[in-house]
Amino acid sequence: MNQNEGMLEPHLDKLGASNKTVFGHPAALFVLFFTEMWERFSYYGMRALLTVFLISEISKGGWGWSNAEAMGLYGWYTSLVYATPLIGGMIADKLTGFRKAILIGAFLMTLGHASMALEGFDANFFYVGLGLMILGNGMFKPNISSMVGQLYPDTSSKKDAGYTIFYMGINAGAFLGSLLCGYLGEKIGWHYGFGLAGVFMFFGMLQFYFGQKIFGVIGNKPLTTEEKSKQVVDKDEEVIPPNVVKDRLFVVSVLMIASIFFFLAFEQAGGSLSIFAKDYTQRVLEGNAATSFKWIDALLTLFPIVVVTIVLLALAKKIFKQYPLTIIFTLLSFASIAALGFWKIEREFTSLETEVTVSWFQILNAFFIVMFASAFSKLWEKYWNPSGPIKFAMGLFLVGFSFIVVAYGASGIPQGAAAGAVRVSMLWLILAYFFQTMGELCLSPVGLSYVSKLSPKKLLGLIFGFWFLASAISNKIAGVMGGMIDEISAKYSLSTFFLVIAIMPIAVALILVLMNPMLKKKMHGIN
Repeated sequence: MNQNEGMLEPHLDKLGASNKTVFGHPAALFVLFFTEMWERFSYYGMRALLTVFLISEISKGGWGWSNAEAMGLYGWYTSLVYATPLIGGMIADKLTGFRKAILIGAFLMTLGHASMALEGFDANFFYVGLGLMILGNGMFKPNISSMVGQLYPDTSSKKDAGYTIFYMGINAGAFLGSLLCGYLGEKIGWHYGFGLAGVFMFFGMLQFYFGQKIFGVIGNKPLTTEEKSKQVVDKDEEVIPPNVVKDRLFVVSVLMIASIFFFLAFEQAGGSLSIFAKDYTQRVLEGNAATSFKWIDALLTLFPIVVVTIVLLALAKKIFKQYPLTIIFTLLSFASIAALGFWKIEREFTSLETEVTVSWFQILNAFFIVMFASAFSKLWEKYWNPSGPIKFAMGLFLVGFSFIVVAYGASGIPQGAAAGAVRVSMLWLILAYFFQTMGELCLSPVGLSYVSKLSPKKLLGLIFGFWFLASAISNKIAGVMGGMIDEISAKYSLSTFFLVIAIMPIAVALILVLMNPMLKKKMHGIN
């Protein structure tokens, strides 16, 4: 047993949580892994469809909105999704506890998807569904991230690795949601895509509900003053001087501000990059290209199903006897996913025409995450573990570089070119999503881990709420900037539009490198 594992078991015992481990991490992490996976299936499945649905012709079941109008709604929706966690974190800290907040959020999101699936009967159902999704995300998102952090001692080097594994679950859900909801929505009917996401959110809620005891006291309803006095308190938390807390919160604030510049670029995926995929990317394939795509798409569909099935079976082996319903509901949901995946593959191979869906490009980010998350986890844990600011700088540079790639790919599109007039190779978007993913692996899971390690325990839910509030700001900016795609393209060029987006995160990356020595000092030993 290595030192980290020796620290982990007594930490879990103290919290009354299961000390069983899967792949060297708490089994409870993987219950959160699957819960978050289905929530991300829900969110990204809908996100993959939203802009495309709004700008698609009415004759194709869409609403026929302009790019600017669609990006306006997209920006408001995604920003509110990330703003409400501030309130959800406060509610969990003061009233409900993390677990109950997660269940409330999951239930609201299930209702939201059900409402969106009825948009064909009345457009108001669509807006009601968006509202429920916003509220549900607010209750769910900050609190499940907070629970992950509490599974590890603050000094454990496994914490970053644990968040990276958790992030792999996020992206497995994002991949499958974008793939299957996007495919059903674009090929069969929009309401099928919107509705499917809700089914698996419901499964996620059930598997979490029946596995709650695995967490011990983590995430319980906030205790009374008398109950708190009887608990074993983390001694390190009691003796942290106020100036250290202040310095660490300053570092958290800098990282939050930097994350805004990352996500205002990254969140173009559901906005301007979707518009670029729909209007300026060659998506109708023929001959060998079509055959190759069908095989690649089939492998991409099967790969995450196989990977996550391995994780699920490893978890089932450890906890099935204690938590059978949790495993049964997860197995049922994954069997359904596998059936849908095989149906999609069979349908594509028998189709006479090969047209890549717009939403297909959004699976690339999640696929690359699932593909490389373990490698990054091992890199940070065993080989090279630079400071948080340096990891953030790497992430910002890579996301900026991804837009330089798209700008180069779009350089042959003339100023003011009409939608569909010129189409470029799919390769540019594929490369862009690859570099964005490498940047995301440097920044997002590390950001969650640093917020958890640098924040005072009593403010953890609130600080996570602020982390997602920063994402809300970036999503709103992303919507505004994405809505300018037609204006900038007409006045300058589409390539210029993407270069403007590229410059900002790269500039912030350089600033973080310069600030790194000072920020490391203000962390006071949290590395």
